[in-house]
Order: sequence, then C-alpha cells, then structure tokens
Amino acid sequence: MIHCYKLNGYNIVLDVFSGSVHVVDEVAYDAIGMYENNDKETVKSRLLEKYSGRADVTEKEIDELFEDIEELKEKGKLYAPDVYEGKAFDLKNRNTVIKALCLHVAHTCNLNCEYCFASQGKYHGDRALMTLEVGKRALDFLVENSGKRKNLEVDFFGGEPLMNWEVVKEIVRYGRELEKTHNKNFRFTLTTNGVLLNDDVIDFANREMHNVVLSLDGRREIHDRLRKTVNGKGSYDTIVPKFRHFIEKRGDRGYYMRGTFTHNNVDFTNDIFHMADLGFTELSMEPVVCKPDDPYALTEEDLPILFEQYEILAKEMLKRDREGRGFTFYHYMIDLTHGPCIYKRISGCGSGTEYMAVTPWGELYPCHQFVGDEKYSLGNIWDGVKNKEAQQEFKLCNAYAREECRDCWAKLYCSGGCAANSYHATGSITGVYEYGCKLFRKRMECAIMMQIDKAQNG
Repeated sequence: MIHCYKLNGYNIVLDVFSGSVHVVDEVAYDAIGMYENNDKETVKSRLLEKYSGRADVTEKEIDELFEDIEELKEKGKLYAPDVYEGKAFDLKNRNTVIKALCLHVAHTCNLNCEYCFASQGKYHGDRALMTLEVGKRALDFLVENSGKRKNLEVDFFGGEPLMNWEVVKEIVRYGRELEKTHNKNFRFTLTTNGVLLNDDVIDFANREMHNVVLSLDGRREIHDRLRKTVNGKGSYDTIVPKFRHFIEKRGDRGYYMRGTFTHNNVDFTNDIFHMADLGFTELSMEPVVCKPDDPYALTEEDLPILFEQYEILAKEMLKRDREGRGFTFYHYMIDLTHGPCIYKRISGCGSGTEYMAVTPWGELYPCHQFVGDEKYSLGNIWDGVKNKEAQQEFKLCNAYAREECRDCWAKLYCSGGCAANSYHATGSITGVYEYGCKLFRKRMECAIMMQIDKAQNG
C-alpha cells in the first residue's frame, strides 16, 4: 500500500508497510500512483500524453523510471506487502503486564470547564479525594502486576490533583521507597489546571515529576470562554503568570502545555502561536470530543478550515525553527527512522491491558475516559481485574480490528485510534470516529512533510 500526496511543494510517496518515504518529481509521482494497478504500456502512454510538451519526458526516460521503481520494489521500499495483519491478534493476545496507572487523586475541581468529559471532575458520580492508603495500594498493585518491567508510569489526574496535593506528595515518597526494594523506576506525571500552583508545588514537581501537563487553551478570550471558575470568571489571568514562573524554574525537564480547540476557535493555530509567543515551547492542542449538538462541537463545515490550519501550523513551525525560535507540537512528533516497535504500532496505548485508571475508591477502569461507566469497570486494586470479558475487548482492539481501517494508509501510525473516542462516538470501542480519523491523517501528512523539509534544508 502506498499513500501519495502533495504538500508545501513536495511530491510525497509513503510506502505504508515498509515505512519508506520518497520525495519525487511530478513524473515519478504520477507513475508510482499508476504503476501498481496498470500495465507498463498503459502507464507509459498516459505519461507521454500528459507530459507531451516536455522534451525530457521520453520513452527512454520513462523506461529508466520503471527500472528505478522495480529496484525499489525489490528492496522492499515500494509496494511492500503487509506482513503484520496475520500477527496482529497474536501480538495483542500475548501475555501483557501492567506498566502504567492513572491515579484519580481528586474527583473534584476548582474550575467549571464547560466541555469537561469528566463532568467537572466528578465523573458523573460523587466528589471524592483519594486517601493515602488507596494511593499506596495502587502502587503496590502496579508493582505486583508489572512482571520484570523496570520503568513504570504513574499519572496524577483529576479533576484537579492539586486539590489533594499532600496525598500526591506522600504517594510519590512511597513510590521512591518501593523503587529501592523492588528494583523499579517510577516516572510520575502531573496534570493540572494551574489555579493552585505555588512554589511548593513547583519545587516538588521539578524534583519528582518526569513530566507535567499544564492546561491552557490559548488566547485569553478563547481560554476564558469555556475554562471558568465555579464563580463564572475566566481563569487565564490567574494561571498564565503561574505557568510562566513554573516553566522558568523547570529548566530542561519535560512538560506540555495542553489545550483543546472547539468550534469557537477553528483558527486554533493562533492559540498555539500565542502560547509559543508567551515562551512555552512544548505544545499540544487537541480537538474537542463531545456530543454533536453541543454548541462548541466541531462540524463537517469546520474540516476544510482545520486541514488548512494544520498546514499553516507546519509551515510556521519550520519557519520559526529556521529562525531559532522553534517549538514542539505533540502531534507532529514522528521519527521516520527509529519509531515505535511493531507491537506498539499495532496495539496502541494499551488501555485496559497495560494501562488502567484508578478511582479515589480503588476501582479499575481501562483509562480515565471510561471512569464511571460500569460496563467497563474492570475490578479493583485489591482483587485485581475481575471483568475479564471487558479486558478481552481491549486486548482485541488494534490497528486491524476495524474493517474500516483495512484500506487506511495511517493505521500503523494511529494503531487503530483511541478506543475511548470510538466508544463515545459510536457506542463501541471497535467503532470508528471518522472525524478524528480525518484530522489524524492530516496531522500525519504534515508531520512527514516537516521531516522531509528538515532533512533537505537542515
């Protein structure tokens, strides 16, 4: 399978199953697009007709082009066969260990964000704070089910985790004790809206947190429209100075500014550039996923605008990079030479199998976006996974699980997509959230183009 597209002056041919990327001239671009499903004489005839006014497009030149195409085929870099489909379910069914937990230390929040999938932190249930006893048992459960894996991930999530900050600190301290006795390495992550950021949080996070995710939607008027306090006031002026202070003190340690764009700001690149101009260099901006009748829901009419926005973003990032003021965009991070292993590319994030969310009461769910849905309650941190049927659904959820993905060139980049988004859009974790697929494919086209540009222009 190949995917051919044009972007930013490049004619790009992606060979899906080998991962090879070719930048070619217009004649080769047309020839490669026709070559697999037509005989050589037909391809030659069409090329000669299309380029009849060009002296350099002759039968001899086309024959030499055919030889180049055949050489690439023989090397497995063009029209490579799919050698992964038969292995997909075996890979997903192999014995897995738990490597990551998302600890919901606070089912409550000090903001009242209108689009919040977690129902303002309550997850459609009662407000609650995780106790230290539950947090410690969660780490024990992770260690007990991690097998020989040394590096373990723990995310502190909410609601707003800083509303239970003392417990977060004690859980981290307990994790450091477990490291010594079990030969493990905990990498902690904190996600926060920033309202309660202070020097104590900053110093502890900079010392103990492998990564920190900070929530900001961009420009003041965009951010304040949906991310309000419980009193209905915008939070931009409260959090931005704290975020800037935090990043200044964080140095070279990992962080992300994570925003959400909606129908209200389909020109979301202006929000990304605003954050970059504030001095934030590690950026992420996610499309909202919500009910279609919500006033801020993305529409089909928004799609062409969003596609254009992703192209604008890619080109501006390249420009700023050359000017020495570049920044990172999470969805454009792609390694064309040393990417994820094929198991990861087929099976995805590992929700429900390698990764689980833990509620304040110790209940297990496949990920934070399933919390509160009793159908996908997996068990608890004392008794382990009891709902094997639900877990099996996730084990069989991969890049080859959906018929709609069969002919999609991007399936080994999205690994079949987000199970939660599929579930909320279609009612099934093996459904297809087509809107999200369209945006993802556009992001991948831009990401690949950027790698080509950097390789050619330094």
